Amino acid sequence: MYTLFIANKNYSSWSLRPWALMRELGIPFEEKIAPFGSDSNWDEFRSFNPAGKVPCLHASKEADVVWDSLAIIEYLAERHEGVWPADGKARTWARCAAAEMHSGFGAIRQTCPMHVGFRIQMKPTSAAFNHDIARLNELWNHGLDQFGGPFLAGAKFTAIDAFFAPVVFRAQSYGLALNEKSNAYAKHLLQTNAMQQWQTEALKESWREPGHEDAALAAGTLLADLRT
Repeated sequence: MYTLFIANKNYSSWSLRPWALMRELGIPFEEKIAPFGSDSNWDEFRSFNPAGKVPCLHASKEADVVWDSLAIIEYLAERHEGVWPADGKARTWARCAAAEMHSGFGAIRQTCPMHVGFRIQMKPTSAAFNHDIARLNELWNHGLDQFGGPFLAGAKFTAIDAFFAPVVFRAQSYGLALNEKSNAYAKHLLQTNAMQQWQTEALKESWREPGHEDAALAAGTLLADLRT
């Protein structure tokens, strides 16, 4: 049995990736939430993760601790079918795209921190941000055109969709400038069971952490806060 340690669903983009993958693929796990605090979370997160971060996967049978989102995905791929696309070409593309997301798109991350509950009208954006959006549209369109959709690497939800799931929530919250094909993909991903469950639970959370709240509000004008 797996235990997946995550932080607040409203804020934690890194936590969403393995959570969504495991939910969509029907891989059983126990969820444990360690909320972000206003001060450093190092000591608390170090109780389950040597790097002091989220997410972290504990596999009780093997007594393994896997403490990075990409490492968690690869760990699961060694033990479960369907994590990566079955087709070799699609699998290679998906791994490259996931690695690019894992290490890149810094301007989107910095300008639009994940906040499931907010709807924000963005203020004018930087050249770096606009370059990231252009590359995002290009990358998503490439996958959809090459492998036929409706998911990025073909007909089924795989790890590459999990890696871009936080960007899809950002697109919804901040009204990112997606082209027609990318926008259709984002809407499709939002309708998956995993994304619907994550969103519902995020909107019910009572936690409010000022740093995360202020970072999201810095992107522009608040139009709505959909949290209960």
